[in-house]
Amino acid sequence: MSKIRATIWGENVHEQKVAFIREIYPKGMHGCIADGLNEDAAIEATTVTLQEPEHGLTVEKLAATDVLVWWGHAAHGEVQDAIVDRVIKRVNEGMGLIVLHSGHYAKVFKRLLGTTCSLTWREAGEKERLWVCNPGHPIAAGLGTYFEIEQEEMYGEPFGIPTPDEQIFISWFEGGEVFRSGATWKRGNGKIFYFRPGHESYPTYYDANVKLVLKNAVRWAKPEGTWIDTCPNIPVDKAPEKIEIKGATLHAPGEEGLK
Repeated sequence: MSKIRATIWGENVHEQKVAFIREIYPKGMHGCIADGLNEDAAIEATTVTLQEPEHGLTVEKLAATDVLVWWGHAAHGEVQDAIVDRVIKRVNEGMGLIVLHSGHYAKVFKRLLGTTCSLTWREAGEKERLWVCNPGHPIAAGLGTYFEIEQEEMYGEPFGIPTPDEQIFISWFEGGEVFRSGATWKRGNGKIFYFRPGHESYPTYYDANVKLVLKNAVRWAKPEGTWIDTCPNIPVDKAPEKIEIKGATLHAPGEEGLK
């Protein structure tokens, strides 16, 4: 059985600019996430970064990706629109997308959801308690009623997202705020999962529960068939039942539709 091909896209800016973040994640956050996913024998995780040609997201790389995991924060505006278009096309075709933490403001996420994806926040190293509100969901498999992260950045409501198809986690923070920290949507034939934890200042991606969620999410988001973005003209003589042309037509037989 072939492995699920996961590509971890890392912005890789904080790790290069801030020494203590580099100490936490010497291989970059993207490298740490990939290492955690590769603990699962069913997953083959590789990494690409913003600094690579085409941000590492070439046509060939995306075609060889079943699930794309996205972490970004400081350089959302540097992501080329043509690459965003390319990723969205693949999601619509069936590629899974997992958006992490401050990726809520990534161009690709905001365009796919069609909303601002805004929120409130505070960086104070607070405890985060993630409540499992959909315990039967595959992404929550193996978890208890809740799990805690000792230090995290706070994200609070209102979260400017469309109503999720499924709500998996809700977070509570020491300061009292709550947040819809794990949610799913379907766009085209692709599955999307947003997962909140993962501030760069804390070692969140080493946490066993966080790694379990990401492994589960990659398994859940893998493609289930493929859609192609095309609108073929079905000639009269190819219709399932025999018919005749009964009215005026704008297009010649076999002519492509307008876009």
